[in-house]
Amino acid sequence: MAHSKDYSSISPSAKSLLMMKGYTQIPYAQQTAALVDGKEIFDLNFEDKDFFFWLRVMHFESRYWSIDQLLKQTDSKNILELSSGYSLRGLALCDADAQLHYIDTDLSDVIAHKQNMIAQLQLDKNTKGKLELLPLNALDSSAFNDVINKFDNGPLTIVNEGLLMYLNMDEKKQLCKLIHHTLKQRGGCWITADVYIKLPADKANYLPKSKSEAEFTQQHNIEENKFDSIEQAHAFFKEQGFEMVAEATVDFKDMSALPQLLKAMPEEARNSKVRPPKIQSTWMLKAV
Repeated sequence: MAHSKDYSSISPSAKSLLMMKGYTQIPYAQQTAALVDGKEIFDLNFEDKDFFFWLRVMHFESRYWSIDQLLKQTDSKNILELSSGYSLRGLALCDADAQLHYIDTDLSDVIAHKQNMIAQLQLDKNTKGKLELLPLNALDSSAFNDVINKFDNGPLTIVNEGLLMYLNMDEKKQLCKLIHHTLKQRGGCWITADVYIKLPADKANYLPKSKSEAEFTQQHNIEENKFDSIEQAHAFFKEQGFEMVAEATVDFKDMSALPQLLKAMPEEARNSKVRPPKIQSTWMLKAV
């Protein structure tokens, strides 16, 4: 299947994400973030770490762990991660489980860079399980099926974190069709951290953005690609043949970024009785 859309324009955001994760206890994030050139696209000021900076860090930290929380509820030894960016979740899991076959995928430039990072830091010397890093455009059905066929028979868990907000509704449906077909054949589940809800109009500027970050958000229609509501997200996945069977519940008190966030929190936020809007959920979906 030919794809005219250039998804590689998304890839630089993965570097910004890695640099923020470098301030957390996420496995390998500190070591790999140290290899990233600080001149990245979002002009984020990594020197002036204000409240909103730590709010972002904690959001991405909790999103990462929410997937691991749901993975613990599965007994699958076959895991496919789509659009993994510079996350090394597969490496961390394969370090601990000799029975695991984990295929970590993203676009070719990201995968090549990540392989170089692993080699440079010799991070894979204690790997017990089978870890593969492979280039994949998740919407390329032929390439998608080729990757699926690398797994032995048995249930498959498909994971993604930070993909659906880059896909329009037709592309989301295309991805859902591929995943649904795969899970109906093999069994297993889909764990997605990408149930993002649009902010209300009066909260649209809740998180300040740099000029280049705002341009990136607009270029990729990120806000438009989010769901209108939790109800709409449920309805969408149901229409694609999925049922939500579990939702992650992350305890923010466990986040390593929390002390820095509290230290930087302005007094008005500290004393506010208004809870910030919930903008993201992580779901486990089964194909029905």
